[in-house]
Amino acid sequence: MPFITTNDGVEINYEERGSGPPLLLIHGWSSNGTFFRHNVEGLAEDFRVIVMDLRGHGQSDTPKSGYRIARMAKDVWDLIAALDLRDTAVLGWAMGASILWSYMELFGTERLAKAVFVNQSPRQYYTKEWKWGQVGCFDAESLAVLSTRLKYDPIGVARELLGEFVAERLPEEDEDELLNEILKCPSWVRAEMMTDHTNLDWRSFLPNIALPTMVVVGRRNQLFPWEGCAYVAEQIPDARLEIFEDSGHMPFFEEPERFNAVVRDFLSSG
Repeated sequence: MPFITTNDGVEINYEERGSGPPLLLIHGWSSNGTFFRHNVEGLAEDFRVIVMDLRGHGQSDTPKSGYRIARMAKDVWDLIAALDLRDTAVLGWAMGASILWSYMELFGTERLAKAVFVNQSPRQYYTKEWKWGQVGCFDAESLAVLSTRLKYDPIGVARELLGEFVAERLPEEDEDELLNEILKCPSWVRAEMMTDHTNLDWRSFLPNIALPTMVVVGRRNQLFPWEGCAYVAEQIPDARLEIFEDSGHMPFFEEPERFNAVVRDFLSSG
């Protein structure tokens, strides 16, 4: 498998398929690039599809530090620079969307062409004026509980997460395979990432995004109220909103043909 090396010496695994305009897919918390397995081949008919594993995930290195959103945004920059990608479409699912927001805050839109954000609320914590945070990690106390559970029951947390990823239960063979992929990410890495991720608030940044943008939302999302994810499209100028009525947190896995068609249409338009 090919790797690039980041500026702090971490090897990041990536795979690519197809030719044409580049499209970089960035997965979410505790998963990896294999979660896009129903999308790569179809999208590669029109695009040069690159799928990366974030540090600590999948086949990438697991260093002792660097599990913050901003550091992983720099890893994305290092990958794009190493592959000399230009006019790149980027797609971030869940925490992957937050990593892209950090990328844009740090590096602007250099080398980027369009963006797709899938099922991520700009703020994870609930407050009196923000009711659309993450259902299972909504304040400091619930974050502490999650961190403790990750230490003592990593498999149980992973199984719960898979159940919350989809509107309907996954087939047993998919559940077993994806569970094994999640467990490639050590529990302490998952806890460190969630701590940083959960304490960020991207609401004030969203109106500054100056890229053609599409926001994809699963109406039956069990991790976030769908309204919080749709809020992202309301705040980014001229963003397109696509709602998948029958999907949960992973519309690309639950309705891959429609998802691929929607992404292809957005990236090919304009």
